[in-house]
Amino acid sequence: MNTRNHSHFFSKMVVRLWLLMMALVMAAIAIMWIIQVYILERNYTGMVISEIQNRLEPIVEELPETDLADREDLLPYLSKTIDGKVMLINEDGRLIALYSYGLAMEIGEDGEGVSVWKNIENSHIYQSVLDGEPFTRQTEKGSRISSYEMGFPVQYDGESAYIILYRSFSELYQVLDMNRRQLIVLTILLTLVASVLAAVLSRKFVRPIHVIRDTVNKLTMGDLGAVPEVKSRDEMGQLADSVKELGQALQRVDALRRELIANVSHELRSPLALIGGYAEMVRDIHWKDREKREEDLDLIIRESRRMSEMVSDILDYSQLQAGYLKLRKDWYNLNDIVESEVMLCEQSASEYHIKIQYLYKEAEHMIYADALKISQVVRNLLNNAINHTKDGAPIIVEITEQQGTCKVAVKNEGDPIPEEERELIWERYHRSQHQGGRNEGTGLGLSIVSTILKAHGMTYGVDYQNGMTVFWFQCERKKMPRERAGKKRMQNTAGSGRACEKKNSRPENNQ
Repeated sequence: MNTRNHSHFFSKMVVRLWLLMMALVMAAIAIMWIIQVYILERNYTGMVISEIQNRLEPIVEELPETDLADREDLLPYLSKTIDGKVMLINEDGRLIALYSYGLAMEIGEDGEGVSVWKNIENSHIYQSVLDGEPFTRQTEKGSRISSYEMGFPVQYDGESAYIILYRSFSELYQVLDMNRRQLIVLTILLTLVASVLAAVLSRKFVRPIHVIRDTVNKLTMGDLGAVPEVKSRDEMGQLADSVKELGQALQRVDALRRELIANVSHELRSPLALIGGYAEMVRDIHWKDREKREEDLDLIIRESRRMSEMVSDILDYSQLQAGYLKLRKDWYNLNDIVESEVMLCEQSASEYHIKIQYLYKEAEHMIYADALKISQVVRNLLNNAINHTKDGAPIIVEITEQQGTCKVAVKNEGDPIPEEERELIWERYHRSQHQGGRNEGTGLGLSIVSTILKAHGMTYGVDYQNGMTVFWFQCERKKMPRERAGKKRMQNTAGSGRACEKKNSRPENNQ
């Protein structure tokens, strides 16, 4: 059991499912990183710059008309507004005032504000300052925007001056870097959790597949009682139920196969014993008595034909199931086909004092079909009815019209077939015991009927009406083409088909 679970855990399907799930997880993580690094971080800086511009817009419009010496609070206010530094430059291009986050700073040799000014003084922007031209600049470091600068001319103490607004994004990137570190930890944890969860889910998903596979292997090895222990309501549960039904069907077929072997063995043993016994009787006793000899030889002939009938049914069914059924369709009168088979089966029915009544309203129902196969269908249905009809009871064969189709029904008296058996009776080897029939034959007759009618695309079934069991099938009624109207519609099919039964022969049991 442990080895089995081990193999299930490391099976190819488990590995494939695990890899697929992990690929989806890694794709989601990659998308998360792309959104964070290439979209959100740039959006953050863009939003800050836009916010600075919106805050400064009303103030910048008033600056050209304002002398900053009269508004000593304006420069600290500006630095506080942009969360950065404000530098005041005189007309000679020298730094004369510096504010950072609302506070005045001393102008010395060192300090961040002075270093920022020196970078500006050594750049091409310095010329714009000297010329009194406004400017904006974004400084990039690597793939990031490190700072944002704005400069424009102003008045200070009655003279021309220049102010530069400087906003650094270092603090913002400190927060973003912390977010990245957290994202790395989250990625590692998510990968580990997803890996374990994918392994567990993959194994859980694959386990019922292995159970079903093992069950199928047992069925192929002949253990027809094997049942997949899968309890779920999804597609796997449905598949397990299908395998269970397959096992039950195989059990039923195996039981029917055994019954067929027993039936055929019994049915062949009796005529073989009779043929051997009567042949010896003719040879040793009745060879001089002509009347007795002819009776014995007639019985030998009947029994040999009966054996031939059973063997032919088995061969016919084998060929039909192997796909060798080839329909030779032409235009035929269904009435002639049914009437021919009724006449052939009357003799075997008379042995049990059964009378076959043939009822129809119109003398012609043209169909496009294989006459020999349809004859075999009618013959098997009649033999089935004879075998399950009590001595002296009637059998009714009727052709009726129903909305462009003609329906052939074979009716015999008896108890109704149970609902649970009405589908099973069309299976091979099946014998229904519901009527206490004569219980003879191979049990293939109705299966042959079903196969032939399916090949023709005809509907068929069994009902119980007015105390009678009714086997029926429907043919589409068609109009014969004009070029065929003057030709003979049908030849007598009796010579090409097997004779149903003769005196003392036994009809096929299929019902």
